[in-house]
This record gives sequence, structure tokens and C-alpha cells, in this order.
Amino acid sequence: MSRIVSFLPAATEIVHALGAGAELVGRSHECDFPPSVRTLPVVSRPALKLDGLTPEQIDQAIGERMTSGASMYEIDEVLLRDLAPDVILTQDLCRVCAPSGNELSRAVESFGPRPEILFLTPQTIAQIEENILAVGESIGRSVEANALVETTRQRIDAVRAAVGSARIRRVVFLEWTNPLFCAGHWVPEMIGLAGGSDPLGRPGEDSVRVDQRDLIDAAPEIIIVSPCGYGLEQSVELAKTLARVTDARVVAVDANAYFARPGPRMSEAVELLAHIFHPELVGWPRSERPWSDIDIASATAA
Repeated sequence: MSRIVSFLPAATEIVHALGAGAELVGRSHECDFPPSVRTLPVVSRPALKLDGLTPEQIDQAIGERMTSGASMYEIDEVLLRDLAPDVILTQDLCRVCAPSGNELSRAVESFGPRPEILFLTPQTIAQIEENILAVGESIGRSVEANALVETTRQRIDAVRAAVGSARIRRVVFLEWTNPLFCAGHWVPEMIGLAGGSDPLGRPGEDSVRVDQRDLIDAAPEIIIVSPCGYGLEQSVELAKTLARVTDARVVAVDANAYFARPGPRMSEAVELLAHIFHPELVGWPRSERPWSDIDIASATAA
């Protein structure tokens, strides 16, 4: 058995989906699914205190921190050494999402023996699959990883078949609300598989700022509000602050569970989008409802 420390929520979910949850010995402060991981020791925390800040203030604080070159996270190096991991899972894609490669490499420089550090940096659905397979190989769960990838593909293929002849919905997916950020990386691909098209989306690339003129010109039927790192309740509150600039249907979603974490729930994310776009063709099989329609006019008038 491996001793695994995960600095990345998506990696934690992958480990559990592969049946190796008992091998996790440490986690980041953001790793919260499945709920059982919350009892694990926390090896990293954010360097910035963002509680109580508005989305605009959060964006400004993060921007200033990144411009200065300072780390976004603090690693508990003493605890990490005591946990003696064989494998550390992290990412090198986004400095805001988890400790980067340089930070972790410095933290374990004097460890003996040094753990394997596996960097998960997906930008597309295919690369998410590659990450699942890489984690499986690293922790001795290759059979389970191949089975998980195959199951995920089958679920996505079922959605694609269900919406194949349906009218494509014109969509704008927002990863932040103030300032507005468009969809990037794997999300535009998910939208396409679910029967939608996002003219502002940047498949396989970073999310970038857009403005209200871009939103108006995109003429969406549906606006999905999915602020990175937020659950449904927070997404609903931020969606209510959007200005009414189009007559589009506005839907807030649980970004944290389905869109900000490139892991085993990606097929559920495609199913969720397809249900929002084409509810008559794709049902939602779970009892919980991780989306909410927002009446912007009423919310802004309140």
C-alpha cells in the first residue's frame, strides 16, 4: 500500500474513485469529497485571507499576490515530513488552485527518501483521463483506473447520443462574475458534448476576462454561473449580482463539485449540463439538485 498526500481536490477524488481512499494520509484544506477525507491532516492552507471579500476584492487580492511572485499557499513542511508520503499528488496548471511544482519541490528537497510527486495538469477531457490513468499507475491501481475511464466514456457517449439530433443551445459559461471570466480548459468541451455551444469559451486554454459587451454580443440563450471554487449556495448569491444585460435564462451551478475539479465526476458534469440544456432528453438521476434558475430582474430589484 502507498502512503498518499493530496494537495488537489480532484486528485483526492480520483484516489477514492480508484478504491484507494484508505491510503490517503494527508490533504489540502480544500479537499472535502468524499466527506470522510475531512478527518485527514491538512498539509496546506491559503496564504491569503479571503473570507468576507467581494468577488472583485478577491480577484484584486489574488492578482496582486501573483504579480508579486509570492506563493498562494503555505505548506506545513513539518507535518508533511512526519506523514512520510510515498506519493504526493498536486498540479502545475494554476497557481490559484493548489501549491505549484516549485513550491512542493522545495518542500521535499531534504526528505529521505524523497516521495514521488505526480503533477496533474489537464486542459482537456482526454488529459483528465490521462491523469486518472497516471494516478492509477503511480499507486498500483491501473486496472481500476482503466475501468473508471471506460465507465466515464460510456456515460459521456450516452449523453452525446441523447442530444445528437437536438438543437444546439447557445450558452455563455462564467467562471467568475466580477470581473466576468469566460469558460476555459475542459469546460467548453463539456458544453459541446452536452448539446451546447459557447462562443466565448476557450477550449484547452486559460479562462480570461470578458466584459458585458462580449456577453451581449454572444447573444446566449443560457448563462451558466459557475464561480471557480464555489458551491451552489455561493454561486446563487453571485448570480444574483449579475446585471440584466440579456434575456437569457440564468442558471447557477455547483462549480466546486462539477466544473472546477477535473476528476471522476466529469461525466456527471456533462450529464448536468445536458439536463439544463435539454431536460426532455437527458434526466438527472440524483436526488440532489446542484443547479438553480435565477430571476435576475427580481434579484437586482430586491
